[in-house]
Amino acid sequence: MKIAGTGSALPTKQVTNDDLSKFLDTSDEWIFPRTGIKSRHVISDENLEDLAVEAVNKALEMASVAACDIDFFICSNVVNEYITPGLGCVIASKAGLACPSIDINCGCPGFVYGMDIIDKYFRSGTVKNVLLVAAEEPSRMTAWTDRSTCVLFGDGAAAAVFTEGGNYLASKLSARPDPDPLYQYHLMEPTPYVTKEEYSLPLQMKGREVFKFAITACLDDIKTVLDKAGKKVEDIDYFLIHQANQRIVDSIRGHLGVEEAKFPTNIIDHGNSSSASCLILLDECNRKGMFKRGDLLLFSGFGAGLLSGSALLEW
Repeated sequence: MKIAGTGSALPTKQVTNDDLSKFLDTSDEWIFPRTGIKSRHVISDENLEDLAVEAVNKALEMASVAACDIDFFICSNVVNEYITPGLGCVIASKAGLACPSIDINCGCPGFVYGMDIIDKYFRSGTVKNVLLVAAEEPSRMTAWTDRSTCVLFGDGAAAAVFTEGGNYLASKLSARPDPDPLYQYHLMEPTPYVTKEEYSLPLQMKGREVFKFAITACLDDIKTVLDKAGKKVEDIDYFLIHQANQRIVDSIRGHLGVEEAKFPTNIIDHGNSSSASCLILLDECNRKGMFKRGDLLLFSGFGAGLLSGSALLEW
């Protein structure tokens, strides 16, 4: 498969570190050195599915593919307003899609997991055009009284259209199952029969554990992907890493010994948008004209689960 088109959409409201300092015991001087974030886009009067449809339409237009020509649709999402149906069905109804769809909840590496699933469909010979959307609203998960988590996240959506081609070179999906470092509980409507204690809890994160996991898992996945593809670090034109924290990205880049120009970032004014982050970054770089045919792009994501994954594509 190959990527034929990309698109993204962000909420209009942008919240700066100074805005947060008005109701939190924090400041830009505290947030920026620790995260690399100056501001983030946060949903206010928009609906997540509408942002996703905007991203879909942009990707379809770039790919010169009509909605009716999409054979399969994957939506990567952690949380949204709907319990059921899946967000993918909601997006599909608004975007005019009529194909089968599935939703995946793999956290931040969801874009990489989605690509790996799509690759299997293309290898089976059952599809010609596949749509992948990553639409995330992590601002809905955090407690906005908790300065250790709410300053990290931003909302957004992005999409990519995949068509037939030989550009997906290698991938590696990994799991180190442990929900404790990064999780959220959601209290459902009570039943007459549940006797165990249940409660709601906003996003909880053990930052140091997640930090160490992200770097170790990313480096391991990247090495495996490069070995599978018979490539070296210096062969890669761009590394598009999950935009979780600038210090994580810088540490990965330092371990690989790669110049800064090969590691594009947008975390400074986006924050961490979960599985949408890599795909938003891809679309923004694409629309700036950064990529040329034949460039090697290495994606890597890591997050809750704990899950991680990397993939290598030729542009």
